[in-house]
Amino acid sequence: MLLYIVRHAWAAEFGDPSWPDDELRPLTAEGRERFARMAKTLAGRGVAPQRIATSPLVRCRQTADILAKQVAGKPEVVPRPELSPGSDLDGILEWTRTEAGACDEVAWVGHAPDVGLFVAELCGIARGQIRFAKGAVAAVEFDRPPSPGSGELRWLVTAKVVGC
Repeated sequence: MLLYIVRHAWAAEFGDPSWPDDELRPLTAEGRERFARMAKTLAGRGVAPQRIATSPLVRCRQTADILAKQVAGKPEVVPRPELSPGSDLDGILEWTRTEAGACDEVAWVGHAPDVGLFVAELCGIARGQIRFAKGAVAAVEFDRPPSPGSGELRWLVTAKVVGC
C-alpha cells in the first residue's frame, strides 16, 4: 500500500477573530487555488488514492475535497475523528486496515505536528518528527498492512518544490 499523508493547505490565521471556533477555520482563497495546482500536479505524476480519510475540521475537509476532485477516480472523502488535532495513529491505522485495506493507495489529511509524527513513527524513527509545510504531501510505502515502523518514506514534497 502507498499511503499519502497530507497537511491541510493554507488556512485563515489561527486566532483570527472572524473564526472564534477553530474547527470552522477555512482555507484561504489562495490556499484553495495553490493546493488545487499541487494536487493536479501530483495527480499528473500518478498520485491516485482510492480512499481519502480527513480530519473533520473544515480546513482539512476542504483540502481533502480538492485532492479528491483532482485525482483519478474521484475517491470518497471520509471524515475521521482520529485525524483531529492530537490525532490517534492506532485508530486511523485500524480504519485503514479495515475500511481501506483492499486499496493500493490511501490518503490521510490532517494537522501539524501530527502528520510529521505519523510519518516518523510509520518509518520507525523513534521519538522523531518530520516537518510538514502547509499543503505538503508525503508518500509512505508498505509491503504489508500499515503499522508503526513498517513503512518506507518514498518522498515528501511541498508546493514550492513542485512549482505551485
